[in-house]
Amino acid sequence: MEREKGMSRRDFLKISASLGAGLAIGASGMAAIGKAVQPAEPAIADNGGLTTEERIPMYGEHQAGIVTPQQTYMYLVSFRITAADRAAVIRLFRDWTKFADLGTAGSSMKSGSNPQLPPSDTGETLDLPAAKLTVTFGFGSSLFLQDGKDRFGLASKLPLYLQDIPRMPRDNLDPLMSGGDVCIQVCAEDQQVAFHAARNFIRLSTGSAAVNWLQEGFISGGGGKTPRNLFGFKDGTANRLHDTPGGYDSVVWAGDGEPDWMRGGSYMAYRKVRMLLEVWDRSSLADQEDTFGRYKESGAAYGRKEEFDEVDPSQLPDRSHVRLAKETKQLIHRRGYSYTDGVDPRTGNIDAGLLFVSYQRNPEEQLLPMLKLMQSRDALNEYAVHVASGMFACPGGLREGEYIGQRLLEP
Repeated sequence: MEREKGMSRRDFLKISASLGAGLAIGASGMAAIGKAVQPAEPAIADNGGLTTEERIPMYGEHQAGIVTPQQTYMYLVSFRITAADRAAVIRLFRDWTKFADLGTAGSSMKSGSNPQLPPSDTGETLDLPAAKLTVTFGFGSSLFLQDGKDRFGLASKLPLYLQDIPRMPRDNLDPLMSGGDVCIQVCAEDQQVAFHAARNFIRLSTGSAAVNWLQEGFISGGGGKTPRNLFGFKDGTANRLHDTPGGYDSVVWAGDGEPDWMRGGSYMAYRKVRMLLEVWDRSSLADQEDTFGRYKESGAAYGRKEEFDEVDPSQLPDRSHVRLAKETKQLIHRRGYSYTDGVDPRTGNIDAGLLFVSYQRNPEEQLLPMLKLMQSRDALNEYAVHVASGMFACPGGLREGEYIGQRLLEP
């Protein structure tokens, strides 16, 4: 898509709010926008040695933000669609696509403004770079069928494995923090850039959708290192086992038999896991390492020296987290983030833990057996409780000129 010079992000953010919710984007709409936008001038913002000028393409065979190397900050936003018909859903998804296209490109549009109307953008990213922003959309089962009702005529296009994650033995789920019709994952190297995107998706949804819940996450790491969770252990080591195009085909991307709109897509699983940090912090190092079956400092499995050495389950404690994961003989693509939600006023304990996010081609085969086994036997259950859950079908990547979900919503 061509982006002509001469227009700044600041100019674009002055576009009239009257254009915001009503601007339709299709093949011709995006082409028209392309003539009025341009990438911001390259900017370099050093963040602990990491430059944030890089932009991650929004268009391609797969959605960005799935196998993209993890950025430092994440927001997950779940929506309940309130629109009355499919046409209104299409308008919403077009507006979301327009905003995602501009935000991920660090682009701007020049347009007139009306000072008597609210600004068309909240403006907190004026003069900030794109910061590797990615936006990933997923659809919940309730978008297709809710209480047996085909709300938008989409039931015939329901993906093979899209259903709520069954309740597990130790779940203590909050329904107000679970599920949703649509989930948007926003990631970036700058927290303000990430929040700006999440905030404006909410703003653009007015009249068509309502927010179910919002979660904010962060990770350590960078420079190719595996992030550590709030227990101090490396989280995501096993991703190395399928870190090839062929590996992603077998682990992540939806397979044969799926509807056409899921081609190149994946299933996103979400679990909010509260970590009982006060209990954990009083446990010995030996108990902590036995819980995972890995050495805390190196990340190596018991009986091995390096983090990525092949795991021998027989060397690990029977109820250790890593051993149980290996016993399922399945791989998933982990993309978890830590969270902190302050202090629980009832107990005075820290409310913090893991926003477990994983992508897989077949959750019934890859994820659910793993969850069931771990919820029944995992030593980690003494230190953590699952408090929220969700499953979403992420469509394949966008071609330029498309809006998100177009192949689902249009014949």
